[in-house]
Amino acid sequence: MDKIFDADIVIGGGGLAGLTLALALRHGLRRDRSAVTILVADPALDAPPLCGCGATAILAGARRMLEEIGLWPQLESLAEPVRDITITGSTPRDGRRPTLLTFSDSIEAGQPLAHVIEDREFKAALLSAAGTSATGATEIRLRPLRLESATTDTDSAVVRLADGTVIRTALVVAADGAASRLRLRAGIGTTGWDHDHSVIVATTRHDGDHQGRAEEQFLSTGRAELLPLRNRRSALLWSQPRREAEYLVSLSTAGFEDEIERRIESQRGRLTLEGSLRALPLSGFVARSFIAERLALVGDAAHVIPPVAGLGLNLSLTDVAALAEVIVDAARLGFDIGSHHVLERYQRWRRFDTVATGLTATATRLLLSDRSRLGQAITGFGFGLLDRAPMIRAHLARHAAGITAGAPRLLRGQAL
Repeated sequence: MDKIFDADIVIGGGGLAGLTLALALRHGLRRDRSAVTILVADPALDAPPLCGCGATAILAGARRMLEEIGLWPQLESLAEPVRDITITGSTPRDGRRPTLLTFSDSIEAGQPLAHVIEDREFKAALLSAAGTSATGATEIRLRPLRLESATTDTDSAVVRLADGTVIRTALVVAADGAASRLRLRAGIGTTGWDHDHSVIVATTRHDGDHQGRAEEQFLSTGRAELLPLRNRRSALLWSQPRREAEYLVSLSTAGFEDEIERRIESQRGRLTLEGSLRALPLSGFVARSFIAERLALVGDAAHVIPPVAGLGLNLSLTDVAALAEVIVDAARLGFDIGSHHVLERYQRWRRFDTVATGLTATATRLLLSDRSRLGQAITGFGFGLLDRAPMIRAHLARHAAGITAGAPRLLRGQAL
């Protein structure tokens, strides 16, 4: 007979969202005297990253949460501030693409628009923090094993790890990515879309100083983003039709760099490739439910949104902040943290907002990718209005950054 171990919360998935959730819960539950155990299971916990070329723009709300849970001092020295954003159109005028919008307003006084950090450094800092003992009774246990199965009933959930370990818990959190096994096993469907494009992700070096500028360029067949990194480097996110993206990543390093030089304008000088690169399908979905019996979905397990206006991980971290708040509030009131009543609060809070954000992001991307004269005219008119409406621009920026009045407490810089 298998020996059963106990844990209060089991998180399946040790990526950026899963680890941040574990740290947020430890932060919120540390005031309680009772012992709380949070177990994070993921075979990738002790594996090197598949590609060291990803980067994340951390917006104001996510930064506030990282400050509150004590992680920002480690991350700030690794992150490059974004001082302004420039968006250019696809149709050249006088040999150069027109500037559609510039954004240099500060979302918060004294703070840059965002901070860009490499994913591998972000994850390393999270792992270091999760593996460090903290004051209080709450404990994080890291298990580099796959969570093979989870069975639930009204009283508890039982999960089995790849080595046969069986764990009884009050709540299972699916943070195991877009192809979530936990979501599939729970029978939760998704509503999705496919843009027939892929995003090429790479890290580049350049001789010129980026001066903290993020650039977004709309091209004839896609778009390119350059996000500033430390030491005269930039993260490149280059969307192209899927077959074209496959062709580009198959080129030699020199051939790929020549294509960048030919197709993408940059005042940073010639962009040279650092490390590896990869192409990711540009598709998305929203789960039809964010919860099941004793199960909550966060991050890419719940939604994948087109990368528009700094979404993506920041939307996932909003899930983390909301679920952590719901769990901590329930625990302090003595409620069962895995009950439907508790999890339904998380679902009401996050799913409608995520669906609305996904529809807006998809519509925006389709409009911006429309190369017809009508599409170009509408795009130019919209950007022109936005460029002349700083109050609207600031409101949209604050909403994207997750710091509106109804945001979770952590995103507003408040303790749980």
